[in-house]
Amino acid sequence: MQALDLLLNRVSVGRLLEPAPDAAQRELMVRAALRAPDHGQLRPWRFITVEGAGREQLGELFASALASDPACKPEALDKARAMPMRAPLLMLVVARLSEHPKVPRQEQVLSAGCAAHSLLLAAQELGFGAIWRTGDLSHHPVVLAGLGVGVNEQIVGFLYIGSFEGERRNPPALEPADFVSAWPN
Repeated sequence: MQALDLLLNRVSVGRLLEPAPDAAQRELMVRAALRAPDHGQLRPWRFITVEGAGREQLGELFASALASDPACKPEALDKARAMPMRAPLLMLVVARLSEHPKVPRQEQVLSAGCAAHSLLLAAQELGFGAIWRTGDLSHHPVVLAGLGVGVNEQIVGFLYIGSFEGERRNPPALEPADFVSAWPN
């Protein structure tokens, strides 16, 4: 697939099955992520993989985070437990933030976001489906502590990766003119 074709046709795939990318494919995906824009060469990212029984443990971690709210209903806990089971592989992208005189923290988060996007593109190029998810659990203190996310880190996304059935859906057509303006007008 040509680079522009890949960029123009990237689409999230929510229903993912075995197999997940193998070790060599994962290494290629991470190599692509490591080429993200990185002002100051801070390498403000790290990746956590979750698969196999680890997905069930992550589901329990999600449920325990929600259970800290007394208003949480049992069906919400069941849904939380099932979330990591949506794909055979999860790759968590964590922004590692540091104080730097020329690279603000927000730029470091954006760099980690670019790394996440590169992981998604690499997965699609390798023939896999993927979807990027966040939500309240990506900021919940119980989840952060359980995953070993430090005080100067934040989860940028949970990337769900696996094989998909059928044809990849076509992304909706968007008009560039709806998103571009000139300055001064």
